[in-house]
Amino acid sequence: MKLIVLDRDGVINRDSDAFVKSVEEWIPIPGSIEAIAQLSKAGWKVAVATNQSGIARGLFNGETLEAMHDKLRQLVNGQGGRVDLIVHCAHGPDDGCDCRKPSPGLFRQIAQHYAMNDLTGIPVVGDSLRDLTAGLALGCTPYLVKTGKGERTLQKPLPEGTQVFSDLAAVVQHLLQD
Repeated sequence: MKLIVLDRDGVINRDSDAFVKSVEEWIPIPGSIEAIAQLSKAGWKVAVATNQSGIARGLFNGETLEAMHDKLRQLVNGQGGRVDLIVHCAHGPDDGCDCRKPSPGLFRQIAQHYAMNDLTGIPVVGDSLRDLTAGLALGCTPYLVKTGKGERTLQKPLPEGTQVFSDLAAVVQHLLQD
């Protein structure tokens, strides 16, 4: 099975240091929706793993998060593709959960959903070290995008083997060439 794990904010949609709190604030990065649809149409399963501590902080609720994810699914469906799975962590940074990236809990949920022991070789696309670190714990191959917090992340040491691309569309173009 061809599977990819994407971070959401900063990879698929514009990120905000003030949090993406509403459907109106959820704005796709140019090319990201088309890229997800291309992967899907090429036979890839697309999973999204996203920290959403805005819920724990009281900035928005689970219904609003679902509405944002419905918008994502509808946009991708409109391009002839699909998002197969979205998992999220609603905890705050000090809650001590194992699902908030950089902990690998969300990636374990994805592996369990697809009845896989680990995610060895599965691409993980993120704009921060915590995205890549969480995926690496289960054997993912790290891809950093320069969108979102990606340019800031480039100033830090990256995990060995991290490939860097301008955006999600460039990652997808690379994967579909292989």
